[in-house]
Amino acid sequence: MSKEKRKLKIYIPGIKFPSISLTGNACALNCAHCGRHYLEGMRKPSGRELLDYCLNLEREGYTGCLLSGGMDGRLKVPLDFYADEIREIKRRTGLRLNAHVGFIDENDLEWVKWVDAVSLDFVGDDDVIRRVYKIDKTVDDYLRILDLLTEAGVRIAPHITIGLDFGRVHWEYRAIDALVQYPIDVLVLDVLIPTKGTEMEGISAPSVEESLKVVRYARERFEGELSIGCMRPLGRWRLEFDRGAILAGVDRITNPPRKVIEWAKTVRDVEILYECCVM
Repeated sequence: MSKEKRKLKIYIPGIKFPSISLTGNACALNCAHCGRHYLEGMRKPSGRELLDYCLNLEREGYTGCLLSGGMDGRLKVPLDFYADEIREIKRRTGLRLNAHVGFIDENDLEWVKWVDAVSLDFVGDDDVIRRVYKIDKTVDDYLRILDLLTEAGVRIAPHITIGLDFGRVHWEYRAIDALVQYPIDVLVLDVLIPTKGTEMEGISAPSVEESLKVVRYARERFEGELSIGCMRPLGRWRLEFDRGAILAGVDRITNPPRKVIEWAKTVRDVEILYECCVM
């Protein structure tokens, strides 16, 4: 089947698939592009309430949730502290769980097998990791996580943020080349949003055309389902980019503008889903 003719899945997670931060607004990092800003919009049950909170979500008709939060001093989102709760959520509900993780290791295989998907931000350049995340990690450290999880049979959805290097686009192509070597079925592309209150507040987002070039490259190289994630600029930028991405043959797209949804129905067979785009 030609890539243009595949069904387009449109994801609208906010309605039935909330994002949960298990660390409140706290994060040990202060990344140049985020500055803890993105934790503010997440729901924040206290850790001990997590099971009851999720039982309640199911009763209210939610289909799943993203388990996320800030990183701790180990450079992990501390989901391992909630291993028992995560297991109970899966035993006692039909909720689908997407876990956003940091630098997890062998010790995490015990709990990670209970979630339906693992979302991992992937950066393919040592220098960008150092300057943006300000941590002492390398591309090899990310590849080790991919090795560990794919060998353990865990479903992993790497996320690349186009323009993460202060709006410049360069390392993304190498990252795609590295990721296509792995048995992953969904690859997610986000685009940098220069966010108020962060170090990147004053920069320009990558242009629509530059961003679409990366999308087209990923589409050529990647056999699995290519997804446009929820982080990308709004307004006219999103209108133009989303149309271009759909024409380039992406399989999934999150929160496109209503105008784009109506137009997409004229060029592709469309299905609308109310969950995270990696599910």
